[in-house]
Amino acid sequence: MVEDDDALAEVVAEGLRDQGMAVDLAHDGLTAAAKLDLTAYDVVVLDRDLPSLHGDTLCQMITERAERPMVLMLTAASAPGDRVSGLTLGADDYLAKPFHFPELILRIQALARRKPDARPRVLHVAGITLDPVRRTAVRDGLRLDLSVKEFAVLEVLLRASPGFLSAETLLEQVWDENADSFTNTVTVTVGRLRRKLGDPPVIATARGVGYRIASSTGLRRHAGE
Repeated sequence: MVEDDDALAEVVAEGLRDQGMAVDLAHDGLTAAAKLDLTAYDVVVLDRDLPSLHGDTLCQMITERAERPMVLMLTAASAPGDRVSGLTLGADDYLAKPFHFPELILRIQALARRKPDARPRVLHVAGITLDPVRRTAVRDGLRLDLSVKEFAVLEVLLRASPGFLSAETLLEQVWDENADSFTNTVTVTVGRLRRKLGDPPVIATARGVGYRIASSTGLRRHAGE
């Protein structure tokens, strides 16, 4: 999220994190550009009137990338002409302030699904069905009672299946840039998720590689790792 109003940025970011999203903040255009060079974001929530580098310029820079995030302009410029000019710059969606927070959440989720490499909205892997919009997860017909972070870890693993994801990648995608990479946060969260998913186990661990969703047969194959 790129927003020069620090208080608004913190409130919105916290609300999005409560929905299981990993959110990084930038309060000016140049800081945002630097973060975009380091991290492959799914969606950028972008204010237009930014210091150091205007939001319009940053939007154009983003749209010129070969692999780029989707852009949602979130701005006080709410006249029809402002919306047209923002979309003309390459923004994928436009929401005026003040806004209704549930609408912002739905728009961000919709943009993430529209990415060229996005997977289907509802995920079905290894007997697990997960719907990120309705915030539901079911295994073999039984509803799973997951915390926000457990749900987010499961979603990321399902989207990557059958590939492995390292603990560092999970930390980056589920938490945010302020997460401490030296803690056992990922290990603890994956352990709780394993217990809630029940038997037969579906999360495989390969030492030095990471975690993945696998069939029970695949887990037996990796049992020694």
